[in-house]
Amino acid sequence: MIRIKSGSFVFALVFGSLWFLSSCVETVEEQQIVYYNNFSGVDLAGFENGRLFVWRGDTIAGYYNNEEIAVSIPELPPHNYLKITVELLIHDTWDGNPSDGGVSGPDQWYMGADDTEFFRTTFSNTPCASTFCLYQSYPNNYFRQNIPKTGAIQTNLPGLCLFGTTPNYTTRYRVEQLIEHINPSVRVFMGDNLLQTNSPDPRCDESWSVAAVQIETILTNK
Repeated sequence: MIRIKSGSFVFALVFGSLWFLSSCVETVEEQQIVYYNNFSGVDLAGFENGRLFVWRGDTIAGYYNNEEIAVSIPELPPHNYLKITVELLIHDTWDGNPSDGGVSGPDQWYMGADDTEFFRTTFSNTPCASTFCLYQSYPNNYFRQNIPKTGAIQTNLPGLCLFGTTPNYTTRYRVEQLIEHINPSVRVFMGDNLLQTNSPDPRCDESWSVAAVQIETILTNK
């Protein structure tokens, strides 16, 4: 567990026992935002495969289908953790964990740092009925069965392409991951493996975009 260090409040009579307890708890010594981009400044410095477009009045990065993007940050301050937060937009007909023999999925999205993938999941924008449901894995790793849009922060947005005029076909998520990391630089990558073999235009059928990326270094007393 990581918690914010709140300063000293040790009383003399119980100093010994409190010191013993606190020495067993990992506390945050320093936390710093080293990268933030919501793309409003049309800035793609350090961004790989970055492209921007305007959607619903906001400039965002995307849209992507079977592609990978990355952010590289040199000269990080001393740290032993990274916290990575991505405002992710899932567009159109993501099918989560289908059981159709690989025709329409699974529709996977992943994230990693340097050479290591640390999170892979699926999303579903398909309406869920009592007799039929295409479950997703998010907010867990693949393969977990959660109902569509579990963990979303906004669900009523219209689609982007195939369902561009239909409500509830873009879903916004705030994906947060805390990882151990000590290297003096980092390359954070994210991408997808989308499958829709019966679509004449897979990129229009399902895609994803990024509204914001934030990367923080955390130094603890570990």
